[in-house]
Amino acid sequence: MTVRQSIVFNGDLGSGKSTVSVEIANRLGMRRVSVGDLYRQMAQERQMTALQLNLHAELDQAVDGYVDQLQRDIAASGEALVMDSRLAWHFFTDALKVHMITEPGEAARRVLLGRSGPAESYTSLEEAKAQLRERSESERGRFILRYGVDKARLRNYDLICDTTRATPEQVIEHVIDVHQGRLGAEVLREGTPLLLLDPRRIYPTEDIGTLRGLWDSEFVGEVAEAGDEALEPLRIGYTGEYFFVVDGHRRLSAALQSDFPLVPAQLVAEVDEPVAGGTSAVDYFTSQVRPSVIHDWEAAHGITLPLPAHALLAGDAVLAGEPGTAG
Repeated sequence: MTVRQSIVFNGDLGSGKSTVSVEIANRLGMRRVSVGDLYRQMAQERQMTALQLNLHAELDQAVDGYVDQLQRDIAASGEALVMDSRLAWHFFTDALKVHMITEPGEAARRVLLGRSGPAESYTSLEEAKAQLRERSESERGRFILRYGVDKARLRNYDLICDTTRATPEQVIEHVIDVHQGRLGAEVLREGTPLLLLDPRRIYPTEDIGTLRGLWDSEFVGEVAEAGDEALEPLRIGYTGEYFFVVDGHRRLSAALQSDFPLVPAQLVAEVDEPVAGGTSAVDYFTSQVRPSVIHDWEAAHGITLPLPAHALLAGDAVLAGEPGTAG
């Protein structure tokens, strides 16, 4: 893989993109530009919160127009830089496009405990979580309406990195390794995004009893010693909210037993894209990720996975004794 000139970061508040992008710019000797800082300055000048400015921007195109032109000018300059922006991936055609994600509750906790000022202040974790979600959806709707692009679509990016449990240092090292072609080059050559996911947030799709060799201690020991970057990428589906295993349960189990904060993966299908036999990612997840599959996986690995809505309904039906709902 050819080393790309620029690295552009996208991610909602609390994902860690500011911390990571600052340090990567320092290590690679590149200038960093933050559109988030610009928006916060604009919000303060208007005596607004960041959310209020986002809502205002839905009506006043001049707000986005000014920032968009700035990004176009920077992209056209050809300067190698690090860009912290929720839309730079749309304007930069030749950069490494990094999308950072984290569990919403963790993102809210970080924001609540971090910087607080007139542009961003929250009185509780629930308020922070709700406003971060509203702000993200406001931006998403605006980008779809004005540019015809969906920031939530993973295929817009080269690298998706889950920062829920990974330290900034771990994320920085992984991103630089991808940028320098030492990690994920084969996946990126195939034109699919490389995913670096928290293994504790990935759902199984097979009954644990049918998975042979899952507890091979020799294999687990080899994985633990080699580290996550040496692991063959899992094949992963995405519903738009949840990640699930299409192929690689044994590797995922070894990553969990080794307590890796990140595991490499390749995106197979997203939302309405087919996983197998024409079944969409959403339908495949709904049919395969049953309450019993989740509970057994949790018990085997000592983790907790939030029950998706369809699994909650199935569990309620079983408790109510409705016929044909068990299993």
